[in-house]
Amino acid sequence: MTLAVLASCALTGIDAPPVRVEVHLAPGLPSFTMVGLADTEVRESRERVRAALLSSGFDFPAGRLTVNLAPADQPKESGRFDLPIAVGVLLASGQIAMPSLAGRARAQDAVPPLARLVLAGELSLTGALVPIAGALAIALSLSRRQPGAELLLPAGSAGQAARVPGLRVYGAATLRDVVAHLEEKQMLSVTACHVDATAGPPPCLSDVKGQYGARRALEVAAAGGHNLLMLGPPGSGKSMLAQRLPGLLPPLRHDDALEAAAIASLAPGPAPTFGLRPFRAPHHSVSGAALVGGGARPRPGEITYAHLGVLFLDELPEFGRHVLDTLREPLETGRVSIARTQHRTEYPARFQLVAAMNPCRCGWHGSNVKACACTPDQVAAYRARLSGPLLDRIDLQVEVPAAGDDWADLPPGEPSAAVRRRVETALDLQHRRQGCANAALEPGQVDTHCRPDAAARALWKQAMKQFAWSARTAHRVLKVARTVADLAGAAEIGSPHMAEAVQFRRPLRER
Repeated sequence: MTLAVLASCALTGIDAPPVRVEVHLAPGLPSFTMVGLADTEVRESRERVRAALLSSGFDFPAGRLTVNLAPADQPKESGRFDLPIAVGVLLASGQIAMPSLAGRARAQDAVPPLARLVLAGELSLTGALVPIAGALAIALSLSRRQPGAELLLPAGSAGQAARVPGLRVYGAATLRDVVAHLEEKQMLSVTACHVDATAGPPPCLSDVKGQYGARRALEVAAAGGHNLLMLGPPGSGKSMLAQRLPGLLPPLRHDDALEAAAIASLAPGPAPTFGLRPFRAPHHSVSGAALVGGGARPRPGEITYAHLGVLFLDELPEFGRHVLDTLREPLETGRVSIARTQHRTEYPARFQLVAAMNPCRCGWHGSNVKACACTPDQVAAYRARLSGPLLDRIDLQVEVPAAGDDWADLPPGEPSAAVRRRVETALDLQHRRQGCANAALEPGQVDTHCRPDAAARALWKQAMKQFAWSARTAHRVLKVARTVADLAGAAEIGSPHMAEAVQFRRPLRER
């Protein structure tokens, strides 16, 4: 009887808990048994591993082969366990002769090479290694949990994982390359960090002509991390404005860029350019599970892929009301928790919500350009699709009027770079004062950092009474007023700052 033990990892949320792959070979009738709460994709690795070994010129051992993925109560999914299982079979059957296993480990190695090596990769039937999803999430989690560990991945995934500083990542193209590395016959080189092609400049705010009120609201939203709802007829520029918000935000710090890229690595398709803030714009037919995450085997949703970036919801009332209401908790907490019978998964979701909507079903209510075909009851019913608790969580609610006849003759607006400088100055002031953006202030912090002067407080209380604001709405208006004051460089919230904040919060249903 022989036993081989290797290290791999599962993937839960963006965390990669360790998994011990134990391969046991004993005499008896040929069989291949897999235990350890493995799902269908993992159980299918028996056939992939068998074919990959034979295609690579190795023998598949005769006897009772048992693979245990420990711990047994940790769910395992995907084909990333193919590689450690295949290597374990080769070790258990004596087809790999590792110097360290023969007692010839180098004296300077406090930990034997195999013990510090973590393997993950899917095998094709030819023995080639196929890129896996979540490579960067695995590398980031491993570097935090096990400093000094080494990670061996498919060559197509290694460049992405090599972004994590302090982690040695090896990339292999085939199973034979992995065996040659373990036998120290032909060592794999440490993978260099993948460098993305230079991305083009983001859309510039100067493309939007006119719409000075909406441009100002966008600047305030960027400067305080506030959520924004734009109300206006078709073609007024709402989508153009939303697409330019990421260009007003400061660049991501390296740690945040790694976290955003790790989340993006969980999604199918090509990875976005490293360091750019995410911008997600799901269609209004999106399901609740696709928006916030879920499924029988939980997967992240659009709000997680928008983490540290912008989530844009166009035609907001066309989304299902129950779908929109699932946003209420993540907008408050910055996280989404998905509970299932056997396990619970938590994903980060600190995103900035930007939404756009028409004033009515036909889109022309209150417009001087075209007559509205909706009755007052139809207008009210259309706007009532948005629940009060959701609107409570949207700090800025502004009107974007239809462009005038002279819009083509208007000069270009202020470029994004100039606005971004003011935004960065305001955000830097907020982080030095309270350690976070104004939108993230807790209720107790609002009383400390958002104190208006006497005139501004009187205006705030008058608006609170006139519009019947909830306590949450009143606090959010104070946060917006604090942001307006920060953009002006004022130490205290004055009545001009408060008046602008109140104007940004006119009740939607009264328009």
